[in-house]
Amino acid sequence: MSVAAEPLEQVRDPFVHPALFYRDDQEYLDGTVSFVREGLAAGEPVAVAVPGDRLRLLGDALGDDAGAVRLLDMREAGRNPGRIIPGVLRAFADTCPAGRRARIIGEPIWADRSTTEYPACVQHEALINAAFRGRPVTILCPYDAVRLPGHVLADAYATHPTVIPAGSRVARDSEAYAPDTVVSRYNEPLPLVADAMSFPFVAESLSLARHAAVNEGRRLGLTGVTLEDLALTTAELTTNSVLHGGGSGVLRIWGEDGYVLCEVRDGGRFTDPLAGRRPASRDQRGGRGLLMVNLIADLVRVHAGDEGTTVRCWFTRR
Repeated sequence: MSVAAEPLEQVRDPFVHPALFYRDDQEYLDGTVSFVREGLAAGEPVAVAVPGDRLRLLGDALGDDAGAVRLLDMREAGRNPGRIIPGVLRAFADTCPAGRRARIIGEPIWADRSTTEYPACVQHEALINAAFRGRPVTILCPYDAVRLPGHVLADAYATHPTVIPAGSRVARDSEAYAPDTVVSRYNEPLPLVADAMSFPFVAESLSLARHAAVNEGRRLGLTGVTLEDLALTTAELTTNSVLHGGGSGVLRIWGEDGYVLCEVRDGGRFTDPLAGRRPASRDQRGGRGLLMVNLIADLVRVHAGDEGTTVRCWFTRR
């Protein structure tokens, strides 16, 4: 697959982010195998992060070339969409030699992603454009044009500056491109859960909030590392509320559909949509809390409004 060059007057950014629509395995391979091999032939570092079944299909088609590619199962690496930019895309692109284009296939949206996960998925796709602006990186995002709902395909046009229609090998500008609009549209309120354990906190009760979360998480079935992750998430989110959210907040914990959920609400104004999605620099002091939460939780959803901010996290009961 070759991504057609834009007219010279439209070339502004070295970052390239096309959506590839496919209807069957052959169209998937037509678009992805050539993308990988063109990168390898040009001496470009190449990574592939797609769901496991797609990963096996693509790996088999690449044959010996697969050994030169970093291969990741997106069902694991990208289980939480908020983890993909710092933990998958930037984690690869930031290790590439300076000045050399990195090539990545990333497929964060597949047919059995839940409706609960989808808002975080589509916001991730929109935020990629801001996260990589100005960098020589190409991220190709495949979309199953048969199994994905129509609104998901429509959103792909809004989150990708260029698109490759099913059956085509040439990218064209997306007339619907509007990533900021997508981020705002899926900034959906997270309704209160009536029967959740509720713990209002201030600076002096942060330790009590963490202990309350651990006790409730254990009662709901969390054990081992996952219970430790809940404790760390509670500590990071409640501390952020005290430092940046007006000095207080409310912690809630409850069980739902095989998960334990942890939520913190406060009166702070969340103004940076990329917060928690940038890798921390070696000399960075502070500002790692939401990044840490994204890296350890199974799903993170954020709602930011005039009345304050809600961060809700999911942990699988194992």
